[in-house]
Amino acid sequence: MLQTHAMYAYLPATDVARARRFYEDQLGFAPGAELSGGVSYEFANGTGCFLYPTPNAGTSKASQAFWDIDDIEREVADLKARGVRFERYDFPDAQVDGDIVTSGGTRAAWFKDSEGNILALIQRL
Repeated sequence: MLQTHAMYAYLPATDVARARRFYEDQLGFAPGAELSGGVSYEFANGTGCFLYPTPNAGTSKASQAFWDIDDIEREVADLKARGVRFERYDFPDAQVDGDIVTSGGTRAAWFKDSEGNILALIQRL
């Protein structure tokens, strides 16, 4: 059954070197295995992602991945201190407090990586 296994995200990159600088230098990620021109990153609880080369990076209008976090204010402040700029999206019946949106039992904030991929921070209420 698939749900009993870890699931990983794919992060497309037009320029893998530029994307690696964003993830490793700006976000502080430690690179893992390099494979087929891309690189993996490991996260908590056996999760991770694979950054890979493709001309299709940044074309999705939806989030590519999200982090399930405990303190969204702290994470937003830390990322802003690292130079990350947050996106603003309109949602009906949502409460907006700066870069953080509260709606449907979650608090969320979105930013784009160097390739235009949308990434999210999600805190469950």
